[in-house]
Amino acid sequence: MRAPLMLPRADEQATTQAADLMARPVVSQTAIVWRSLRRDRFAVAGLAVVLLAVLGAVFAPYLAPHDPYRVNAAARLLPPGTSGHLLGTDDIGRDIASRLLWGGRISLWVAFFPVLISGTLGLALGLASGYARGWIDQVAMRTLDVVLAFPSILLAIGIAAALGPGLQNVVMAIVVVSVPIFARLVRGLVLSVREREYVEAARCLGASTVRIVMRHVLPNVLPSVIVYATLETGRVVIFAAGLSFLGLGVQPPAADWGAMLAAGRQVLAVAPHVATIPGLVIFIVTLGFNLLGDGLRDALDPRLRGT
Repeated sequence: MRAPLMLPRADEQATTQAADLMARPVVSQTAIVWRSLRRDRFAVAGLAVVLLAVLGAVFAPYLAPHDPYRVNAAARLLPPGTSGHLLGTDDIGRDIASRLLWGGRISLWVAFFPVLISGTLGLALGLASGYARGWIDQVAMRTLDVVLAFPSILLAIGIAAALGPGLQNVVMAIVVVSVPIFARLVRGLVLSVREREYVEAARCLGASTVRIVMRHVLPNVLPSVIVYATLETGRVVIFAAGLSFLGLGVQPPAADWGAMLAAGRQVLAVAPHVATIPGLVIFIVTLGFNLLGDGLRDALDPRLRGT
């Protein structure tokens, strides 16, 4: 006669499960995000484009084949593929490839720096407004609503035109139009997080406001801010190029993608590559930031990455 099947007791099952959990290797959150990001081919492609653009800008003095400001009237409007000028030359004989590499230093700096400033300011305003509520929320949000009432690009053009052309004024104009968007995003997230059970538990245990915000609210808000900052960087690349194209940004002879696009407009009929190549660079870099932002959104959200 077969012996009866002996089922493990509940405490033995719990002990076995605990042992299994302890035996599993501890994987950091960064490793999980990177693993999820690597599975997204479009995100990897976007990351590769962004890294290439950044590396090209950083090492421009070593990679540029010519002086980006050297004028050579005898080599005007050379087509792409010309010996010594891979991407051709512009209307006064300057090497386009060299100017693209050096122009990336200005264009990417104008993209990264304003997003860093506006993201930090918007994060602080959104945290204070969303968690404190009351008169702080009303004053901050109504002030930002005034800025949001104007179209972003028109407001940036107006600020840059009022302050005058120049790199610092472009940065200031972009910061002004970007801060309200970050602040609104963070405020909406904080309003949701502040009502969660773990925040209520921390408040009941007597945790200070600063500790609750820094330990429980900020970590749940920051991933969304990082994703939006990546997408916003791509938008700012177009913003900065547009201001330079209109003559409100970096002034000639400085190498800037938007200024190169504006200069190429004058010879578009006879040498379309002078304007087409900078335009393609702006498009590809912006697309890279957008693809990277979409991948980060999926990787940072456990519901989307399936973990």
